[in-house]
Amino acid sequence: MAGAIGTPAWDAVAQHHHTMAGQHLRDLFAGDPRRGEYMVAEAVDLYLDYSKHRVTDETMRLLVNLTEAAGLRARIDAMFTGAHINVTEDRAVLHVALRMPRSARLVVDGQDVIADVHAVLDKMAAFADRLRSGSWTGATGRRIANVINIGIGGSDLGPAMSYEALRDFSDRALTVRFVSNVDGNDFWEATADLDPAETLFIVSSKTFTTVETITNATSARNWLTAALGEDAVPHHFVAVSTNAEKVAEFGIDTANMFEFWDWVGGRYSYDSAIGLSLMIAVGPAAFREMLEGFHAMDEHFRTTPFERNLPVLMGVLGVWYRDFFGAQTHAVLPYNHYLSRFPSYLQQLDMESNGKSVTLDGSPVGADTGPIVWGTPGTNGQHAYYQLIHQGTTLIPADFIAFVTPAHEVEGHHDLLTANVFAQTEALAFGKTREQVEAEGVAAFQVPHRTFAGNHPTSTILAPALTPRVLGELVALYEHKVFVQGTIWGINSFDQWGVELGKQLANRITPELTSAAAPPLDHDSSTDALIRRYRKARGRVV
Repeated sequence: MAGAIGTPAWDAVAQHHHTMAGQHLRDLFAGDPRRGEYMVAEAVDLYLDYSKHRVTDETMRLLVNLTEAAGLRARIDAMFTGAHINVTEDRAVLHVALRMPRSARLVVDGQDVIADVHAVLDKMAAFADRLRSGSWTGATGRRIANVINIGIGGSDLGPAMSYEALRDFSDRALTVRFVSNVDGNDFWEATADLDPAETLFIVSSKTFTTVETITNATSARNWLTAALGEDAVPHHFVAVSTNAEKVAEFGIDTANMFEFWDWVGGRYSYDSAIGLSLMIAVGPAAFREMLEGFHAMDEHFRTTPFERNLPVLMGVLGVWYRDFFGAQTHAVLPYNHYLSRFPSYLQQLDMESNGKSVTLDGSPVGADTGPIVWGTPGTNGQHAYYQLIHQGTTLIPADFIAFVTPAHEVEGHHDLLTANVFAQTEALAFGKTREQVEAEGVAAFQVPHRTFAGNHPTSTILAPALTPRVLGELVALYEHKVFVQGTIWGINSFDQWGVELGKQLANRITPELTSAAAPPLDHDSSTDALIRRYRKARGRVV
């Protein structure tokens, strides 16, 4: 049986939950005033405070037992050695190889993948240096000033998130943008104020057949050639792909194609060639520093005992709330403006990985899996949805991410920002009792409205500063947390068949929307009516 569901270890956690469900964080802290000092763990540059969770030492022991029941140690070893743990696609899962040092060696299916990885990294670095120095020019001989990454899903979310996160490390002389949505407004806005003679497009698609990406790439090609002619294409387009035939057919010189591999899942890929736009923006040295941060967290995850292992601790806490408290969502709240896209990135990482209802052997999973992940940067969220977290009826575990040193010291701002992090976790944990409110002389009719139940669980992740290295550590932390949870649930965190059906139907519906003659329709009555209404509004025969 895959995973820990239904094992004695799972039953022991369920039984323990009965004793913990009524416990309040106020009482847990009162009974153990030092819990905030020892319910912590550190790895490389990250400090995790998990003391404001509804757990005791016994809870954590029982939760860690779930990893043993699920065979997590063997699964970690299998992943790091290139076993085909993505069973539905018969593939290795080796995003960890993307950040291994040049001196490492890992032979998978007869190929030294580390040598391959560093060959591509070196090719990326050489290209990035040429573009950043001005030696790579456009068709007219002018320097490239604008870089647009065209991709979708993992070929967009990772590069876009990381560019925003590391914007302060970027070359501000370069304009770097990202186009993903097949909505034409996305492409229009990205190019409206740019000069084609100074613009480079990076088309990121493993197969070079992804409909949204190729549609946007074709629009980019038309935009460029309308201004500069067909001969300009090789000077203004490069590709991140494995399909050399399609890349050449598009007009891109395959010497300017950057490879990645089928053992790299899209949502785990921005530290591969998919991150070319980021490397151009921040430079090869900063990109390699980020890879070092990834690798440092990988090694912590691979070697550290589970009771002190950050991804394991965060993973089992997530299972505790999802499956035993019934929490449906998980908030990620970074208190850093540059991490504005981090929660969106984690949505794909977590929800595409663990949004599964069957186990590795295809049987029903038997418990709730992946939570809905959401969030925005603080302090903005405090004036939007924190009301629901504090006084609503839904339990929402949350991660607060904070940094000791800001990128820019603006007098008083960072201390105020950090005070809000600590204050919010304190308020969520302890709340405010009726007695406390009454003691303040609040009018009787307002007392219920100004009482806070507290007992809302939070983790606080504190790092020295948001640097390329720390960003790598953070992303790897969440990657491995997702893996821990998928292992406990016994599911495949590395396929994504759920995205296919909608794509297939869209390919069928597109010609029904655009055909000159009224098409025969045989969808359900709702879909047929919507197609007819759309065609009529667009002036097409119905």
